[in-house]
Amino acid sequence: MSDPGNGSGLLRRKSISDIAALEATGEGRLKRSITTFQLTCIGVGSTVGTGIFFIFSSAVPVAGPAVIFSFVIAAVTAGLTALCYAELASSIPASGSTYTYTYTTIGEFVAILVGACLILEYGVSTAAVSVLWSQYLNDLLDRTVGLRIPDVLSHAPGDGAGFGVNLPAIVLVALCAVLLIRGTSESARANAVMVVIKIGILAMFAIVGFTGFSLENLEPFAPFGVAGVGAASGLIFFSFIGLDAVSTAGEEVHNPKRTLPIALISALVVVTLIYLLVTMSAIGAQKYTEFEGQEAGLAEILQYVTGSSWPSIVLSAGAVVSIFSVTLVTLYGQTRILFAMSRDGLIPKVFSQVNPRSLAPVKNTIIVAFFVSLLAGFLPLDFLADLVSMGTLVAFIVVSAGVIILRRREPNIERGFKVPLYPVLPILSICACLYLISTLHIQTWILFAVWLAATSVLYFTYSRRRSALEPNRLQG
Repeated sequence: MSDPGNGSGLLRRKSISDIAALEATGEGRLKRSITTFQLTCIGVGSTVGTGIFFIFSSAVPVAGPAVIFSFVIAAVTAGLTALCYAELASSIPASGSTYTYTYTTIGEFVAILVGACLILEYGVSTAAVSVLWSQYLNDLLDRTVGLRIPDVLSHAPGDGAGFGVNLPAIVLVALCAVLLIRGTSESARANAVMVVIKIGILAMFAIVGFTGFSLENLEPFAPFGVAGVGAASGLIFFSFIGLDAVSTAGEEVHNPKRTLPIALISALVVVTLIYLLVTMSAIGAQKYTEFEGQEAGLAEILQYVTGSSWPSIVLSAGAVVSIFSVTLVTLYGQTRILFAMSRDGLIPKVFSQVNPRSLAPVKNTIIVAFFVSLLAGFLPLDFLADLVSMGTLVAFIVVSAGVIILRRREPNIERGFKVPLYPVLPILSICACLYLISTLHIQTWILFAVWLAATSVLYFTYSRRRSALEPNRLQG
């Protein structure tokens, strides 16, 4: 597959013609079964829920009511990157998302590092969101039947509740894995239904929340200044992972050159509108000092505004459903990244084996679900969220740089979508992502560096010799 025109050593690249040839053979391919609407729902489903149902308790205490600007900064950054994703996805419509884009534009070594970022992004995100699901499930049980799952069975060690295991989070990951094993089409249909329910529930929150809106709750508007707004933006970016999830499905959608750009941009517009409406409603209905440490916070706001329990019960029920969809899509994205890396020979072949009946990577899904369950069950949520933001932002930087590199290297390939105002917007996207990375905690930087160092060791001891681009590769 390699040739001199595709670089050598650490910089050897897959060519777009290699990808097209693989598609023509149909060998080891996934089934094309996802429509434009379903793909848009995948983007919305993997994004809305993470931010709205979780991030307020972390971001509002950092920025105050000015958190609305933090959401705007994160949305603009995600929007710039979405345009870059749309161009690459319409040029290279294959499974693997940013990892595959990197492999075709920069080279193999950077590609495996980006793959490691995506594994961090998806795996940790799935675990973090499933932990949140556990909180809303407990809230729903408490409000409806007056029962709560004991702390020892609903909190990970380090969550302030002593030693324990987050059993509901583990169960959720297992349920999502079962659905994915049944097939991609079935999962996409189930996700679309859950997304519609989610949007309806959040619309209800915004309407009810605005009835309790008070300008007094917006004062002081920015108690921690620009630094607070910037720090909250870094945290909030955790909630825009859905854009990458859309592009992981490049190999399983109908007419990918058209479908991928439409779904990416549509998902971003829907997500941004929902975020801004719900955020304005929430900070207008409750003093910013009351968000800190709040579990199932949106449900508590509704209870406070209405003085009645039924709206918060409805919201908690909706959260339980919608967070299920987030977990489903992020778990799906994780398996497709590993599928692409395995097919390229950089990790063991078991991750790219396709079940002949469902045409889905079943063994891959089971392995991923097992390890994500361990993360969800035994690690605290705050520890997880920052790592997701770091992995996502690095992936976004690489995608934006990939647009510039591919325009110069292969200016004549067919593109279903082109980034406007090139190269200004890709450069702005890179700068915005770098700014948000600079706001993350030093511990996150250290952990991230350790993760990349471990990936480098894997590459030089295993992946390099087994790569599909290695002329004398070992069979493993």
